[in-house]
Amino acid sequence: MRFKQQLLTLTPYQPGKSIESVKREYHLEHIVKLASNENPFGCSLQALAALQQSAASLAIYPDGYATLLREKLAAFLNVSEDELIFGNGSDNLIQIISRALLHPDASTIMSEHTFSQYKHNAVIEGAIIKEVPAIHGEHDLEAMLAAIDEKTNVIWVCSPNNPTGTYISEQKLVNFLDRIPPHILVVLDEAYHEYVVAEDYYDSISLTRKYDNLIVLRTFSKIYGLAALRVGYGVANPGIIKALEPAREPFNVNALAQMAAAASIADQDFVKTCREKNRQGLAQFYEFCHEHNLKYYPSQTNFILIDFQIDADKIFQFLLERGYIVRSGKALGFPTSVRITVGSAEQNDGLLRVLEDFLAIRKA
Repeated sequence: MRFKQQLLTLTPYQPGKSIESVKREYHLEHIVKLASNENPFGCSLQALAALQQSAASLAIYPDGYATLLREKLAAFLNVSEDELIFGNGSDNLIQIISRALLHPDASTIMSEHTFSQYKHNAVIEGAIIKEVPAIHGEHDLEAMLAAIDEKTNVIWVCSPNNPTGTYISEQKLVNFLDRIPPHILVVLDEAYHEYVVAEDYYDSISLTRKYDNLIVLRTFSKIYGLAALRVGYGVANPGIIKALEPAREPFNVNALAQMAAAASIADQDFVKTCREKNRQGLAQFYEFCHEHNLKYYPSQTNFILIDFQIDADKIFQFLLERGYIVRSGKALGFPTSVRITVGSAEQNDGLLRVLEDFLAIRKA
């Protein structure tokens, strides 16, 4: 069969190990998964109530326009309904954008050590890929600007960035956007937007009004706790949305996901509480790192990347055998680091005790 040549050597996305698979493999009863940046506090009770009260028929296709969710989200963000596009998670929106704009005669720019699906989809489309070296875990925006050429169609900016947790300040981002040619689409991926507490962070929605070539991606999978249902959305001027819509498959957001996401929007108290608990959890990790002289990136997300100066797979395996699933930094470009999702206070305490044991054994 004549598959695309690039598919034959492309590795599929490798998700974190599942709880059930670890239970079976290691014969453990209690597993704590802190690998995929999920919300340890679940989702809003209003979302659960919406699902429990749902009278939707599973035999009927979902609303392809996502009418209720579109109305609720447009009102919440203070945008018009035609400024929104929905996806089966923001991963799906990355795929849609790549399908619409990338091809073998187009180039795309991204930072190294960022979300893998930008490059993954670009490879599938056969595009020219320009990965710009990062500086201290942050995007080198000046070098990304210098990488622009006549073939550039898409620039990916992840802020806060996965896997480092770093962010771009408003001044730096605006200075960057001011110098992007208007025919190039800038994708600002904000999957962790709701976790940000930095005072110099920007209002990305207002920026879409100023820059006609900007689309902002967000998700209900992180702080809203709806990762299992897969709902992402993009915000941009109506011209961008209209151009992207034909590349979106029909009925790409299921009916239950639409209902739960719409209900979640109304519960901003839940979002605020999760953000506050997350900052408290990060403080636990910062204190641990300071006590043991471990380097880390200060995070504006619900995860932290810690450098143990040892093969990351060894730490990953040590934790796994003791019931804690984290993410080895090897596949993320940080071979001596692990990325750890911030859990509840109890989950964090348990993980840090195991890490204390690991460091003690290493010193012995």
